[in-house]
Amino acid sequence: MLQSGALRFRAVIFVIALICVSASLYSASFYRRDRKHFTKWHAHAPVSVDKSVNVDKSVSFGQINPQEWEWITGHNLTYPLRYSSRAITTRKVPGLRRASLTKIEGPLFENFQTIDSVLDVKASPTQVLELEVPAFKKASVKASHLIFGIQTTIKRLEDSVPQLARWIAYTDAKLCVVLLEAEGVPVNTERLAGLETGMRNQGFDVMLFPAHEEDTFPQRYFSLVNIMYQHRAPHTQWVSLIDDDTFFPSMHALLAMLDKYDSGEQHYIGSLSEDWWAVQHYGFMGFGGAGVFLSLPLAEVVDAHTDVCKNNLRSSAGDITVMDCIYTHTPTKLTPISDLHQADMHGDLSGFYESGRHHLSLHHWKEGSVFGKGLPMAEMHLISDVCGECFLQRWQFGNDMLLTNAFSITTYPKGHLKSGDPNEVSMDKLEQTWNSNMDMRHSLGPTRPRLVLEEEKIQYSFLNATVSDSGVRQLYFHKGIDGDLDTVLELFWKAASLE
Repeated sequence: MLQSGALRFRAVIFVIALICVSASLYSASFYRRDRKHFTKWHAHAPVSVDKSVNVDKSVSFGQINPQEWEWITGHNLTYPLRYSSRAITTRKVPGLRRASLTKIEGPLFENFQTIDSVLDVKASPTQVLELEVPAFKKASVKASHLIFGIQTTIKRLEDSVPQLARWIAYTDAKLCVVLLEAEGVPVNTERLAGLETGMRNQGFDVMLFPAHEEDTFPQRYFSLVNIMYQHRAPHTQWVSLIDDDTFFPSMHALLAMLDKYDSGEQHYIGSLSEDWWAVQHYGFMGFGGAGVFLSLPLAEVVDAHTDVCKNNLRSSAGDITVMDCIYTHTPTKLTPISDLHQADMHGDLSGFYESGRHHLSLHHWKEGSVFGKGLPMAEMHLISDVCGECFLQRWQFGNDMLLTNAFSITTYPKGHLKSGDPNEVSMDKLEQTWNSNMDMRHSLGPTRPRLVLEEEKIQYSFLNATVSDSGVRQLYFHKGIDGDLDTVLELFWKAASLE
């Protein structure tokens, strides 16, 4: 009997050991699955509201190979610093709509460490957070019926390639670009040819053209309509004028918007400036940075009146020249789309990006961020590979923390997120964080006054993201003040199932 009991005890111990080893192996492989599912961007379709959250199995980040932390070291962080992380899985739910704000009862981060280097990160068992997201398509969108046009300098185009690749590469949409070396300086044709070849190798259907030396800025912009119309195909339906810093987060959503209009009729689609003064001063027109879309029948009329429109300018702005030509020679008027954004605000645009609103286009992201340089839009947008329309989507954790996916994590120490608190603010209203008194009720309202940073609102700004073996890793950063340590927060995102 004693021998039999001892054997049973050993068997139980053996099974427990096997379970522990299996759990360790699972943790080690959690972020190492087939990379090919995430290295290429896939466009996605808009759908539905996420109102629930589930907590999944426990994992230990200490099992991750230390070499996987090396990507953090390139950010010149000051040590020691505070660090915490969380793993998140996303589960696609058909029929749900994208929520502006989803409230989660528990905290986003459970444990913080003080570290002297990234290699000091200790195993910190935490629960994987499962978030429901709208169902989205993994297959690349096909947009061969669209032609986009840009006029810029070759240096600005080179700088824009990574961001352009996120939404137009491998979609079959054509891109036509008119280029200068600099204002008044013709582009080097060999450099132009090399750039065109390089972009084609990255999945762009692109044609680069040297600008006519005698053309002014608005004439070069207007000439894009001629070039796109001349290079139309039998299946072309729309031509679009954009800037080199126009960004479309979802080609599926953009196409869904255009599909509401009959491309066989004349349509002039775009967005007004957010600044009502600009609308009054320049006209009821599609402002170029938001994206201007002409149906092919309308582009045909504009093309037919090129000489008279191109040589009778009343402004140095190309989008005004296009508007004037349309309003002079057709009865077609602008169809304004509020989700296309010119983003004519300047300074801190945190309130715009943290609004939770759905954006069909973004603009002026090159102008600057909290780090004094342009937003890393290509890296920010990587999250869409994992959860589709969740780019810039908001989740509130507890009563004091807000995640704006791929832009910021913010805490509100004075109760601004707490229901019933005297300091509670409406998160449906856009925080006006930029230094301007512009009237924007027609575009961004309702708004609310900005909160005081470091007192009423602590902002951990998006620093970078990278593709891991099974998803996307994001870094958020807050610079310590008054002797406090810098803080780095890391999120590990993966899809609940790979398709």
